[in-house]
Amino acid sequence: MDPMLMTILVMSIGLLVLFALSVPIYVAFLICNLAVVFLLMGPAGFGMFVNSIGATATSFTLLPLPAFILMGEILYRGNAIGTLVSATDKLIGGFRGRHFVLGISVSTILATLSGSAMGSAAMLSRSVYPEMRDRGYDQNMSIGVLIGGACLAPIIPPSVLAVLIAIIAQVSVRDMFLAGIVPGILIFLLIVCYILIRVALRPDIAPVDADYQRPSAGEFVRAIGQLLPFTLVIAGVVGSIALGIATPNESAVAGVVGAMVVAAIFRKLTFQMVFDALKSTTLTTTMVLVIMLSSQLFTQLLAFSGTSRFIRLYIEYLDVSPVVMLVIMMAIPFVLCMLLDEIAAMLILIPIYMPILPFLEIDPIAFWILFLINMTLGAMTPPVGYVLFVIKGAIRDAPMQLIFSAVIPYVLIFLLAMFILGSFPGLMTILR
Repeated sequence: MDPMLMTILVMSIGLLVLFALSVPIYVAFLICNLAVVFLLMGPAGFGMFVNSIGATATSFTLLPLPAFILMGEILYRGNAIGTLVSATDKLIGGFRGRHFVLGISVSTILATLSGSAMGSAAMLSRSVYPEMRDRGYDQNMSIGVLIGGACLAPIIPPSVLAVLIAIIAQVSVRDMFLAGIVPGILIFLLIVCYILIRVALRPDIAPVDADYQRPSAGEFVRAIGQLLPFTLVIAGVVGSIALGIATPNESAVAGVVGAMVVAAIFRKLTFQMVFDALKSTTLTTTMVLVIMLSSQLFTQLLAFSGTSRFIRLYIEYLDVSPVVMLVIMMAIPFVLCMLLDEIAAMLILIPIYMPILPFLEIDPIAFWILFLINMTLGAMTPPVGYVLFVIKGAIRDAPMQLIFSAVIPYVLIFLLAMFILGSFPGLMTILR
């Protein structure tokens, strides 16, 4: 059998079988890679495996990953979400639907602090949602706001998913971070506009807060002061990278220090908390290393089997316009993420897409940001969107059908943002 066909066949069948057996994504991908290595090259091929381990373990670009993961763990375990919600609430006016806007505002701040869609969804479900429910806000709209807001986390820097894509696709982590700022703000503004329009058309979904009291000048200043520690962390991480003051490695360390300071300010910094954060970070980082190893090995297999060359020749043969090719390349992960975990889709597609990029008339960083937003869509798209199941676990009285229907407008908003950004790719690279 042709080596290329063998590669694709073994990987496809093996992954489907292992996914059906509930084998973790990163383990399944590694097993399939090793099986293909053995089939193509025999025992001698495991030298490639050893080389992949060495290349992955010694990659300097991986250094920010554990630090950003640790930063998110400390902030999550610091349990400062109550202060964050309270302070943000003071700064939002008394208009109809204010708690919807509060939810998306808090989730945007959380996105810059944790980078985890699941963590943001869990925290918002336990902090903002009960308040909306008790005040009689529409459940469908409330849940949709939480999902849409939580899924901003992988887009707005610092994002672990952005770091993963940058490393696998061999592009700058700094450029990926800077390119994610404008799309994150754009999606936030689109969601706010949708909320205000929806409330204006359907006032019954957001009752007037009769007990709202305009904060005094002192309360307003106090709220700003409470948000200041979070602002310092954001400035320490994103600001230092944007201004060229620090590299991603240095900013990641600054973020960890800032997270510990925030936890100390809110009296949550304990030895046990730091130990638990380090333990969780170690487990997550180990999983990430296996993912990177699998991706490196898969890329080498594609090159060895001739698949990469075949892809390039096939694209040349198709002779389609770059715009059409871009649409096709964005449509594939959108559909694939409805069936597979986003990490699995990312591991499969990035090595395949890399040889195609030279044929597109778009900056590589802009392309990978669109790809990142597409991966984020996978977290909220039925039937396997993991954020939907986090929400279900936290809000037990919400039927799954309601959660699926609640997310539809936000999927469309993310797609609209992708259309705008794809039409004006300069928006993604303007801060570079």
